[in-house]
Amino acid sequence: MAVCPLSDQRLRLIATNRHEYGDVYADLPFLTADQEVLATARRSELIAALDGRVSFGCGGSKLDMRSLSPGCRICVEGSWSCLFINGRCNARCFYCPGRQDETGLPTTNSVTFRTPADYVAYLGEFGFRGMSLSGGEPLLTPGRSLAFLAAAKRQYGDALHTWLYTNGTLVDREILLRLRDAGLDEIRFDIGAVGYALEKAAMAVGLLPTVTVEIPAVPEDLDLLKEKMSEMCALGIKHLNLHQLRLTPYSHHRFSGRPYTYLHGDKVTVLESELVALELIRHGLDQQLDLPVNYCSFVYKNRYQKAAARQRSALALRKPYEVLTSAGYVRTLALYGPLEALEGLTAKLASAGHDEALWLLQPARQRLLLAPAFWSEIDLSSFTPIVGYAECGIREQVSYRNPFREVRLPSGRKIAVERWAKEEFELTREDLNLLLAADARSAGEAETARPVHGTGGWQDYEVIAKGLQDYF
Repeated sequence: MAVCPLSDQRLRLIATNRHEYGDVYADLPFLTADQEVLATARRSELIAALDGRVSFGCGGSKLDMRSLSPGCRICVEGSWSCLFINGRCNARCFYCPGRQDETGLPTTNSVTFRTPADYVAYLGEFGFRGMSLSGGEPLLTPGRSLAFLAAAKRQYGDALHTWLYTNGTLVDREILLRLRDAGLDEIRFDIGAVGYALEKAAMAVGLLPTVTVEIPAVPEDLDLLKEKMSEMCALGIKHLNLHQLRLTPYSHHRFSGRPYTYLHGDKVTVLESELVALELIRHGLDQQLDLPVNYCSFVYKNRYQKAAARQRSALALRKPYEVLTSAGYVRTLALYGPLEALEGLTAKLASAGHDEALWLLQPARQRLLLAPAFWSEIDLSSFTPIVGYAECGIREQVSYRNPFREVRLPSGRKIAVERWAKEEFELTREDLNLLLAADARSAGEAETARPVHGTGGWQDYEVIAKGLQDYF
C-alpha cells in the first residue's frame, strides 16, 4: 500500500515534538510508515467490531457515549472545573506526566485560590456545573479538600456535581463518610497506582453515589484488565474510564524499555494504549458486562476541553456583532473600504431600525465590524471582507497587553479574562457564503459555525477536528 507524503500539518507537529524532546527524540521509537498501515488497519478492525454497539461522540473522539458517568457528561458539555487541590502524591506511577512533590496552592487554569470562598465565586462567575478535586493526591491534604468541597456544595447544592480523584491508598471508611457528608457525588480510583487492587474502591460502593475506576490503558496489562472488569462488575463499580498513555519529557525515562510505539501529534502518545482501550470496550460488550467503558482519548481532551475553556472565557468579552465558533474562538467579520461608503452603510442600517450594538465603525482604520446577519445583503464590490479570530483566557492577573475584564473575588483579589488576536484572513465571496450558510444551519444549536470547506486558513478556528488521532 502506498504511503502518502507528509502534509504540512504533520511536518509541523513532528518538528514541534522534536523540539520538545531535544536529544531524546532520536531514541524514541515512533511509528514507521509500514507500521502506520498496519496500525490503521487494526484500529479500523476494532472500530468495525464496535459498529452499532457503541455510540461515538465529540466528533468521533470519545466512545462509548451511551452511559457516561455524571462527571464525564458534564465534561462533554464543557461545564467542568478541575481544581488541583495540591501538587503532591504518595504514589510513583510510571505514567505520571509531571513532578508531584510540592503541595502548593489549589490551582485551576493557572489561577491559584487561597480560600474556598474565592473558588466558589469563580465557579459561579463562569457558570460551571461540575467541579473535581485532583492533585497530586487530594487525600494528602484532607482538610483542604473537604473545605473546598463543602463550601462549593453549600453554595450550589445539587446544581453542582462534584467528584474526587484518588489513588486510594489513604481511603478508609472514616474519610469516605466525611466526603459523603461534605457532599461528594462521585469518587474515581486510579487502581493502576496500587497494582489494580480494588478493595478501596469496593469500600466506597454504597457510601458514595457513584464509584468510578479511572486508569490509563496500559498495553501490557490487557489480560489483567479484562479480569478486573469482571471483578468491578461484581463489586458494583458503576463506570470504567480509560485514558490514552501520553509521553512527557518528565516521564520518558520511566517509559524506557516498555514495548511502546509513539505517535506524533500535539503531544506524543502511545499507539498501543489506544488499541488496548478499544479492545477492552469490545471485551466488555462481548462478555455482556454491566460496566460502561469510556475511552477518553488524548485528542478528545486536547480538542474539546481546550475549546470549552476558550468558550467560557470568550463569553465575558465577545461583542454583540461577533460570533463564538464551535472551536471556542471569537470571530469578527470586518469590511474595509472608503469611509464614505462605510458611513453610508451604517446610516442605512440605523434608518432601518437595526440595533446599533450589532456593528462598530472605526473611521481611523476605515473598517466596519459587522454582525453576520447583515452580510448577505451587502454589495462587496467596493469593500474587502476580512475575518479575524481572537482567543480568550482566564489569567491570574492582568498583563495590560490585551483587552481584558477583571473579576473581583470575595477576598478582594482580582483575576482577569483577557483576549488576544490570533489571525486574520481575507475572504472570497465563496468563503463568506460558507460562513453565513454554516451560521444559518447551526442557529439554535449548541455549536455554532460549522463550515467544512474553504480556500483560506480560517477553518481550524471554526470547527473542531473530527475523529480519533491520525497515526503517523
